Amino acid sequence: MNLRRPNANEAIGTFNRSRDVVPMSGICTRCVDGCKGGCDIWLSSFRGREAIYPGPFGEMTAGADKNYPVDYSHLNIQGYAVGAKGLPEGTEINSDTAIFSAADTTTEYGWDHKVQMRAPIFTGALGSTEIARANWEHFAIGAAISGITLVCGENICGIDPGLVLDSAGKVKECPEIDRRITTYQKFHDGYGEILVQLNVEDTRFGTAEYVSSKHNLETIELKWGQGAKCIGGEIKVQSLNCATELKNRGYIVLPDPTLPEVRKAYESGAIKEIERHSRVGFIGREQFLDEVDRLRDIGFKRITLKTGAYSAVELAMAIRYGSEAKIDLLTIDGAPGGTGMSPWPMMNEWGIPTIYIQSLAYQYAEVLRNRGMRVPDLAIAGGIADEANGFKALCMGAPYFKAVCMGRGLMIPGMVGKNIQKWLDAGDLPKNVAKYGSTVEEIFVCYQDLKEKYGARISEIPLGAMGIYSYVERYRLGMQQIMAGSRNFSLKSISRNDLMALTEESAKVTGIPYVMDAYSDAAEAILLS
Repeated sequence: MNLRRPNANEAIGTFNRSRDVVPMSGICTRCVDGCKGGCDIWLSSFRGREAIYPGPFGEMTAGADKNYPVDYSHLNIQGYAVGAKGLPEGTEINSDTAIFSAADTTTEYGWDHKVQMRAPIFTGALGSTEIARANWEHFAIGAAISGITLVCGENICGIDPGLVLDSAGKVKECPEIDRRITTYQKFHDGYGEILVQLNVEDTRFGTAEYVSSKHNLETIELKWGQGAKCIGGEIKVQSLNCATELKNRGYIVLPDPTLPEVRKAYESGAIKEIERHSRVGFIGREQFLDEVDRLRDIGFKRITLKTGAYSAVELAMAIRYGSEAKIDLLTIDGAPGGTGMSPWPMMNEWGIPTIYIQSLAYQYAEVLRNRGMRVPDLAIAGGIADEANGFKALCMGAPYFKAVCMGRGLMIPGMVGKNIQKWLDAGDLPKNVAKYGSTVEEIFVCYQDLKEKYGARISEIPLGAMGIYSYVERYRLGMQQIMAGSRNFSLKSISRNDLMALTEESAKVTGIPYVMDAYSDAAEAILLS
């Protein structure tokens, strides 16, 4: 049984003519000469490299749909009828105090200087893709008013048309990164933070030095990779002049816009988009420790690290080196990941899937702890988009994992809210929105809460931000209910014992007891008492 259907997917706009396909290749069982389309092979026959990427670029996000043998749905949450852990010290435990609204969903991360968040989630890295740029106001303000951390992704300085470099090739002015940081800070109230990622090109441009000196940011994030791909960041540009400028700034730009044949193909309309690629980095212990020291010398209080779905070796390196460097948060991104632009075949076929890589990370953290080493705070990313699976991930990784990093799950509410504004302005609300009302106050259940808190400033909050706030509040409430059902009234009290594995294979992968074995000794003791 194939775990995915290759050679045709809506993400890249391809499909099989026949209902019957070869499972291994995805080619129609009867491939007819004269077929008018349109599988991947068919499209690639005249559009070549364009058929690798989901699209249209800048208007969508994509997530791979490979169905892995084990995922978080193969775990269930234990419920209990007695006890209550995590209530404030001195609280009398009874039915009047152990209510789900008393469950504390706040979390914190950091080695010495802690950052507290109202919910155990934060955004994925929103970097140089067009969809991040165009929706930034919604994403940034939404994260700020929700009290969660916002990750400002890689390459933002490098692609800014307004970028000014000094004589040494370092950032002197960057209006786009300025806009992104100040938009979040405008509504930041002490929960969460904004941090900026560094890749190879960002380091060369001196992005860290710029955001530290101009914006006094307290946290910077080193990036080793992500779950969506095992190569550097990618975007598409439609302007030949823009592509040439990016090449002049040192990026890998394909096809090469300086070649005469490429310019002719672009001018004739054959080439419609040009790709900008980042370089892949190389990891070494001494190099990493030196870079962390350099960033601390610049003035950053916190250094975080984002790594992708690499092999077990790189995972061990991230945890061990992170412990030695005393980093403040290590975010581990499992396959398949979500994307604004990544090669579709790579998204489906590379890397360790999320539940597997988190299981390995827990094992490795235990190894370090047993050796007397402190493990940095951890976060998991890669396809988790609801509070039930988020709770499972936190339980499975307890006590090391403090939060879940969510990419598309937190972007979608921002785009929904933004589009509701467009539909309101056009007087064309879809029926499934209009059934809740015809005004912002009627449609958004959280509107009055936000108005009470922000008063006249409510007009500065775009509807996409309200969408994110609404989603985070739903997530927080759902988390409180699950916590109360498992009799955990603080995230610090949850443990791996609060889960059961529904299959023997998932028990083997995760180390969580199989459902027929979980608590069996305690149950037998009651029966035999």
